[in-house]
Amino acid sequence: MYLEIVSPEATLFSGDVTSVTVPGVNGEFQMLENHAPIVSLLQAGNVKVKGNITIDEDFADKFSKGNNGETVLAISSGTVEMKDNKVIVLAD
Repeated sequence: MYLEIVSPEATLFSGDVTSVTVPGVNGEFQMLENHAPIVSLLQAGNVKVKGNITIDEDFADKFSKGNNGETVLAISSGTVEMKDNKVIVLAD
């Protein structure tokens, strides 16, 4: 599936991934390939991305490596939309 992570300043990441875990307002949830369409608000927490991911060096300082080999981005709030195997995270 395709993921875009967009902040007010720039698109921090765009590319193919195997899974995305986000901090929803009712708890953390994961999206995989062919997930049902969803729109949700996000709260402060970590966006966790799995897959063969290459981060642009201009934004590498915003990301870290998680315990399970995932790439992690800390956010303060945001919105996520999943539709037709495309995930868009609008993050603050």
